[in-house]
Amino acid sequence: MNKKCFAYTAVPCLLFVLTGCAKAGEKSANLSVVYGVAVLLALLALVVFCFSPIRKEKWLGVLFTSVLVVNTGYFWLSASQNLSTALMANRLSYLGSVFLPLSVLMVILKVTNAKYPKWLASALISVAALVFVLAASPGYSKLYYSDVKFVRADGVSFLQKEYGPLHSLYFVYLLVYFAAMVTAVIYPIVKKKISVTYHAVILALAVFVNLGVWLIEQFVNVGFEMLSVSYVISEMFLLSLYVLVSETEKLKALAADNQPPVPVAPVSGQVLRPVDEDQIEAFTMGIKVLTPTEKHIFDLYILRKTTKEIMAELNIKENTLKFHNKNIYGKLGVSSRKQLLEIYGRVKNTE
Repeated sequence: MNKKCFAYTAVPCLLFVLTGCAKAGEKSANLSVVYGVAVLLALLALVVFCFSPIRKEKWLGVLFTSVLVVNTGYFWLSASQNLSTALMANRLSYLGSVFLPLSVLMVILKVTNAKYPKWLASALISVAALVFVLAASPGYSKLYYSDVKFVRADGVSFLQKEYGPLHSLYFVYLLVYFAAMVTAVIYPIVKKKISVTYHAVILALAVFVNLGVWLIEQFVNVGFEMLSVSYVISEMFLLSLYVLVSETEKLKALAADNQPPVPVAPVSGQVLRPVDEDQIEAFTMGIKVLTPTEKHIFDLYILRKTTKEIMAELNIKENTLKFHNKNIYGKLGVSSRKQLLEIYGRVKNTE
């Protein structure tokens, strides 16, 4: 199981992206309690995330935070007592919704080792901010909603809306992200950059299933924001899967360290497997972006230094070395020291 596969389990979180809050509050139901429970579970999931090994993954942090914000908006809207409060709750839902597709796309790009310009994240954040300003404009302009009324029925509040001329831009925003996610999933499969096939299959199927969920939400009035619950279920699924994968990777790393070193050059009569040019290119490019400390550790690996020798030379602890290993392996597109040495040997043999 590849160390990056934990993020593939985040794909069910695409459910967050493909619904949005275009109809937040329109689906009247006596389910404010369910929204409240969803908020509490989302908060619990965020707390667990903050104390988990994946807390350093900033885009996963954005995703977990966005889920809490969206659910809080749903609950606040259902409990609102007037139009002003309901509009504020609706804006809060949109705040989370516009950043959900951004965070999920960035997670997918990372786990598939996609190459993208450094300015991309900043550009996407700017676009998300503009979309949020538009979605938050009701009450100030008629561009997004030409008319909106506050309604409270059966103990639940919601907004009756007539869409304005720019409302469709939000759906375009979601569809563009969906297309980008599909591309980000399919491309590495075609290029054979995802090493575990069934993970790639699950990744692709989840995207298309989520499209179906989104379409159902747009054309069928089910009387409840079902995705408020699925958000939390997806988060719990992600956290539990990561725990299992993390334990598996610890065993793999231990086994890899006990493997005999791989020769840099082939011995007489040895036949190497065909070289994956994309993997070699990613490995070579990864070497160029290693920090000085990471490059030093990389060079020590090439010299066949043991873990203890490296720790002694750099005067660092095992946890610190593991931290550097995670960064080095991620940049080089490998999952173990053995694989690093093997690919390095192939790179040298193709020069």
